[in-house]
Amino acid sequence: MRPAFSVIFLTTLIGAGQGLFLALYTVQIYALFQLLPPPEARSFYGFGSLVSVLVLAAGLLASFFHLGHPERAWRTATQWRTSWLSREVIVLPAFIATTLLYGLAHWTNWRPSIASLPSGGLIDATILLGALGTVLAFALFICTAMIYACLPFLREWHSPLTVLNFILLGGASGFTLATWFAAYAAPQVVGFLTGWALILTVLGFAGRTWSLIRNARLRPRSTIQTAIGVKHPKLAQKSQGAMGGSFNTREFFHGASASTMRALLWGFPLLAFALPAVLLALGLAIDSAVAYSSAFVIQYLGLLAERWMFFAQAKHPQNLYYQTVS
Repeated sequence: MRPAFSVIFLTTLIGAGQGLFLALYTVQIYALFQLLPPPEARSFYGFGSLVSVLVLAAGLLASFFHLGHPERAWRTATQWRTSWLSREVIVLPAFIATTLLYGLAHWTNWRPSIASLPSGGLIDATILLGALGTVLAFALFICTAMIYACLPFLREWHSPLTVLNFILLGGASGFTLATWFAAYAAPQVVGFLTGWALILTVLGFAGRTWSLIRNARLRPRSTIQTAIGVKHPKLAQKSQGAMGGSFNTREFFHGASASTMRALLWGFPLLAFALPAVLLALGLAIDSAVAYSSAFVIQYLGLLAERWMFFAQAKHPQNLYYQTVS
């Protein structure tokens, strides 16, 4: 398949925004049970939610660049009963709105008490807003991933690993971003967030490696004979039947050379997983915000390459027929 950079930026940016929100709420839950020192609400939860909203909005903006008629985008929400894309279009704004309300509640200190724990911790409105945001975050991960995982004819995508990897990679990038942010806003929780960022990065590497091994073992169910309905044992395509390219050859072929594919196949694990893990460990060892910022930037670049490979490695069955451009 031909990767669309607008979709690559959409999926990676909203994944980082979701992961950052989950990191903020995880810290709040641990602090509620007195397992972490509570950060200052306005600087950590308020500003952190704002960063999450800005990242999510950037992803939403990127999505408009692959629409032929952006003014009709609202119509995509009308098929929510059957379309995962429609569900994503509904859940994404709902999640952004909830994240914004969560941040505003902390910023304005609007925290009416709802219940209290035996330990003395108070369950307030922000806890409920965070719980709703967590549900929406995971619903958004599922909706986004299922747009691709629900397609049985693209076997590289049609797997639970697609959903798992969207969750793990979004979580890894979000928690890595959270460590960078916490280095300035809440140094007392940096170690906690770094540990989770490392765990998610390692799990993301394991999940993505598993999917690469699975995809390498796939064998085509169709042949050129079944593609055109001719059972002759020796078929060779000499021409597409036209003098140039077509929609089919532009949209379903990535066009990259074999050497480029090999370089990306070995390069994205290094950028998305290995180097960020080293930088996160280094940042924890020497207490360096520069190491945390470098970890996020390098990891995000690696995830851009990973998402490009995710789209490029999917082999549409029609490619059996459109093998030769001219």
